[in-house]
Amino acid sequence: MSDDVLNAQDTDPSRRKFLTAATAAVGAVGVVFAAVPFVASWKPSERARALGAPTEIDLSKLEPGQMVVSTWRRQPIYVVRRTPEMVAALPKHDAQLKDPKSAESEQPDYAKNEARSLKSEFLVLYATCTHLGCLPKQHFTPGDPVVGADWPGGFFCPCHGSRFDLAGRVFNGSPASTNLRIPPHRFEQETLLMIGVDTAAAPAAAANASGSHSHGSGGAA
Repeated sequence: MSDDVLNAQDTDPSRRKFLTAATAAVGAVGVVFAAVPFVASWKPSERARALGAPTEIDLSKLEPGQMVVSTWRRQPIYVVRRTPEMVAALPKHDAQLKDPKSAESEQPDYAKNEARSLKSEFLVLYATCTHLGCLPKQHFTPGDPVVGADWPGGFFCPCHGSRFDLAGRVFNGSPASTNLRIPPHRFEQETLLMIGVDTAAAPAAAANASGSHSHGSGGAA
């Protein structure tokens, strides 16, 4: 290539502008591609959510006697809105249960009561049988012919025949040895349920906040 051609390219202002713009555009694209994985790293991953991010459930539209199915840590969760009749019937079959007081079963301390719940109206359970991990099916109607004429209502596992009442307590004669497990949970509002957040943390936080307020103001919270 001659010196004349080189000089012409060097002195062509329109070409210099084009090359400058093209270089800047390529640089900008490179910055965008470099930024994508960096920005993505700010977002919680699916794995992080599966390992423990709480699950929120709005129960305001759940009718009494109905159940909703959700998940937490990749495990199915049953939430039942029990009727007053369902709750009242719970103590009537204690003699038929393996662990009526849930002494040998897994649940948070605040759910270690007859209804196995924070609010007697709502039952929150891991939806896996404590025998071999199958999913018990809902059979809430007393006397359901699939389960038996003396059936008070609850859950029946079709795989191996384990039966659980409407507090997740296991009946005598079932292969499962313990009651259905209860996950950590609390109510943020009257019908807003958070699964995976232990309710025991709420009073402690409230007490700490109250103490700080009291100390700062010189009065009671």
